[in-house]
Amino acid sequence: MITEPRFSDDQPAIRMAKVNHGYIKGDHVLGDVNMELNPGSFTFLTGPSGSGKTTLLQLLYAAQLPRNGKVSIFGIDTSTATRKMLTSVRRRIGVVYQDFRLLDHLSAYENAALPLRVTGRPEREYRDDVMELLHWVGLGERVQAKPTTLSGGEQQRVAIARALVNKPDLLIADEPTGNVDPEMGERLIRLILELNRRLSTTVLIATHDKSLVERLEAPILRLENGMLMHERGRIG
Repeated sequence: MITEPRFSDDQPAIRMAKVNHGYIKGDHVLGDVNMELNPGSFTFLTGPSGSGKTTLLQLLYAAQLPRNGKVSIFGIDTSTATRKMLTSVRRRIGVVYQDFRLLDHLSAYENAALPLRVTGRPEREYRDDVMELLHWVGLGERVQAKPTTLSGGEQQRVAIARALVNKPDLLIADEPTGNVDPEMGERLIRLILELNRRLSTTVLIATHDKSLVERLEAPILRLENGMLMHERGRIG
């Protein structure tokens, strides 16, 4: 299913420079954040609840624009990019949201296939890949189920399949193993690792799962009180 590298750009996948963004009781949610992730890197983002991780992730997939400083994704400055440019950038990013954001009127299959469908590709070109991915995440018997009939763990697996289905150049995952059992969590992480290794997909995983972080020994960024620190390893 995952076969060939696609990321050929020579600039960093992500670059943040002196980003200050937002306020809570007079304090910056993010204060002077600098970060660079190179193509093909695999990095964890950790930190306590309320530290600004969600805000940081939203900046990294261009759901928000920085109030001060600069965020570049694939070399594109998100603050000056046109709407068309931002749309093109977002199509190269897979996002696993902590709250899933599935469409209740669509089946598991239709939700997973949505990133391919919106590009106008005919279904015959991607149906087999979507079905294979849903089988891989353990939903082969639930492809026609609507989100309201799925458990929280099943919904999360649909959300992960949706984020991976177009083999993104950048994957941003917010607690991707938070609602599944350890065995399925291990399977999902193996799939993400395969994407990272075979396609040089840049991966940033926000997680509170200490065992996952310790087991993979990837570089760690820690966000605390709006400040970003390198906790382990060389980033990028």
